[in-house]
Amino acid sequence: MNPANKTYTILGMRKLLSIFFIATLVVYFITSPGKTPYDYFTRLADSFLQGKYYLEDSQPWLSELVPTQNGKFYVIQPPMPALLFIPFRFIFKELFQQQHLAHLLGAGLVVLTMAISYKIKKDIKFSIFSGILIGFSSIVWYLAATGSVWYLSQISSAFFMSAAVYESLNKRRTLLVGLFLGSMFLSRLHTVLAFPFFLYLFYDKKYWFRNYFQIALGALPFLLFNFYYNFVRFNTIFDKGYFLVPGIYSEPWFSKGMLNIAYIPEHLKILFLKLPNFYSYPPYIQPSWYGLAIWITTPVFIFSLFAPIKENLTKLTWLSILFIFILLALRGGTGWTQFGYRYAVDFYPLLTLLTIKGISTTGLKKYHWVLLFVGVIVNLWGVLWINKFGWVGW
Repeated sequence: MNPANKTYTILGMRKLLSIFFIATLVVYFITSPGKTPYDYFTRLADSFLQGKYYLEDSQPWLSELVPTQNGKFYVIQPPMPALLFIPFRFIFKELFQQQHLAHLLGAGLVVLTMAISYKIKKDIKFSIFSGILIGFSSIVWYLAATGSVWYLSQISSAFFMSAAVYESLNKRRTLLVGLFLGSMFLSRLHTVLAFPFFLYLFYDKKYWFRNYFQIALGALPFLLFNFYYNFVRFNTIFDKGYFLVPGIYSEPWFSKGMLNIAYIPEHLKILFLKLPNFYSYPPYIQPSWYGLAIWITTPVFIFSLFAPIKENLTKLTWLSILFIFILLALRGGTGWTQFGYRYAVDFYPLLTLLTIKGISTTGLKKYHWVLLFVGVIVNLWGVLWINKFGWVGW
């Protein structure tokens, strides 16, 4: 490609990404249910702005707080989304709510996925396909439009994981990759299990130590912040907030403790077998708060199985997905209330990468587009039924 054509293509791609970002942002805003009551992160960001690491009040519906004897309440979710909120809350105050950050990060996730797709296969149509896949043919749409505390954590983690993937495939600036991985970790701690994937990408017989050192240097501030944040709250560097929520072990879904191998079958059931609720009266079919099988919400993911299995990158990607899923599946509770199996979003960037690689081996076919738009219809149905009509049940 001559320089003039290359420059034109780059400018065209940037314009396309900008259009997709704005369009996705608008769709998420329109399909949002509005201000989420589970706004732990906006409350925590406001506390950070006041020089506090705790909340001074609670509400009955904010059940995942750790109370202390001196009237403080600790938020148990990792604090990265709250840190991202700080400049927005400082400038816009109450005008910027928790779901707005979810919209922004969700739209950013779409753009990053398109950029990753274009890096793998220089095809604008394929890039558009990939953007629609993650933004509207997956449960990212519901999570990013709704923006409650759990959903925002996952959108934040997926955004930074995708940013790390893109940088690893593009300019490969190891310090920046470390910053993205640190932000990912501080959004959802267990996503640290994706690190082997990135270490493989930067393994080099000659420069491996330099690469790993710079990645570690970029991630270190987030790790140290998490240690300090836990220490001032719990007198330990380890995150044990979930274990301190009052009455947590009296919940039936933790009957065998917080983590147990006996919980895995239930997670597999939701991930692969869960169907919507069917009724003999309108609206006849409803989403279930328990979840929905991944092949229903995103049928295009089936093509992840076509990624070249002989490639080490494919093997490491599947291994990272497996590590993350097993840890999630050991936990009591399968992620409800939810649309789809939301825990899978923790490895969606890796699964999407495999899907892109799987489809790129044959090129886009009509059946790819058909399954893509089936997913769009399913996710539109879920978002409208839950966020706009309240047609959802157990």
